[in-house]
Amino acid sequence: MSSRFSYFKIFLLGSGFFGVSVVWGVYNAFVPIFLAERFYLPPAIIGFFMTLDNIAALFIQPPVGAWSDRLRTPIGRRLPFLLIGAPISALAFGLIPLATALPLFVACTSTLLLSMAFWRTPVVALMPDITPSPYRSQANGIVNFMGGVGAIFSFLLGGALYRLNPSYPFWMGSGLVILALLLVLLFIREPKEIEVTEQQPGMWQSLQEVLSDQDKSALRLFLAIFFWFLGFTAIEAFFTLYAKNHLGLDEADGSRLLGHLSLFFVLFALLAGIIGAKIGRRRTISLGLGLLVLVLLTIFFLPPATLTTVVGKLPVLGTIPILSLLLMAGGTGWALININSLPMVVDLTDASRIGTYTGLYYLFSTLSAIAGPNVNGLVIQLTGRNYNVIMLLAPLFMLIAFGLMWGVRRGEAQTGGK
Repeated sequence: MSSRFSYFKIFLLGSGFFGVSVVWGVYNAFVPIFLAERFYLPPAIIGFFMTLDNIAALFIQPPVGAWSDRLRTPIGRRLPFLLIGAPISALAFGLIPLATALPLFVACTSTLLLSMAFWRTPVVALMPDITPSPYRSQANGIVNFMGGVGAIFSFLLGGALYRLNPSYPFWMGSGLVILALLLVLLFIREPKEIEVTEQQPGMWQSLQEVLSDQDKSALRLFLAIFFWFLGFTAIEAFFTLYAKNHLGLDEADGSRLLGHLSLFFVLFALLAGIIGAKIGRRRTISLGLGLLVLVLLTIFFLPPATLTTVVGKLPVLGTIPILSLLLMAGGTGWALININSLPMVVDLTDASRIGTYTGLYYLFSTLSAIAGPNVNGLVIQLTGRNYNVIMLLAPLFMLIAFGLMWGVRRGEAQTGGK
């Protein structure tokens, strides 16, 4: 690996995540509308349909990451997956709004989900491949910043394009994926000096190593990832229902307020990487977990009348209630956690197995994304549809993750620039 850190290359790689975020933003916003209004599917079927991306990711992303570690081609071990998967994704995404028969629509969306899962892990692994260990938190901050801007871009411009023609936001996403592919292929070169052993462990062998290792740092970190995503999905999946049923707001206001959390995650992404490099990743993640616990418990105990008290108004953001200020602090905490977790995972291992450990990161986070809405939904149902319980349940999961993190002894930046 090169010992030099290139902001230019990281921003180019981030352009890929900008395009990917636009695709998922448009997909999540408009595919449910097609399913309901074009094909008249019931809400339960639509809900299941919208979880298929996580199911595809669970079965494809981890093994593909390990495969990319072992692959050797003239253009590298990660880029072939992008070269194959990205054009297929772009084509399938562009055809979705044109599919007027349900089987064809399902074929397009299924092709999109499978092809996106095929190239996501190798491209994510490119970041640590081309970045020296001490700079990986900063690089991950840049990549997540670009991805967050892409998500906001999809919400703002996607809606305007949809009003002109329902196909336009999909074609915009397809074009951005192709543009990102060209930029990465033209300007990013993979390191050539990666060594591989004859019997390099695959994903399952690496997972067995994690489970059997006397040093439980890797296991504790992966379990912490599972639990903090379990807590975060409680907020993400049920916040609009919480806003409507507990606070008395409408769905649009609930979505807008949750957007304030996402906005501050994006705004704080770059600084979160710098803080992680300065004081250490474990401390930074623990700080973020502690902040989120305090924020969520405060929301749980404050009455709805206090949470909805408006303290000001800002351009674009609209009215700012007390709840919005708390969610902004929550977005800051989430950035401290999320930006530093992947760099910590890949620094548990050496350069030859970055893709495998990136795949393990997605294994635990995707399992949590699948389990989270079901576990949290069951608790809400058992408490008589008390949606405020998510503000107690989420910090409980975060506290478990906090405890697990304090037993992690590896994963910090390597001064040798591994």
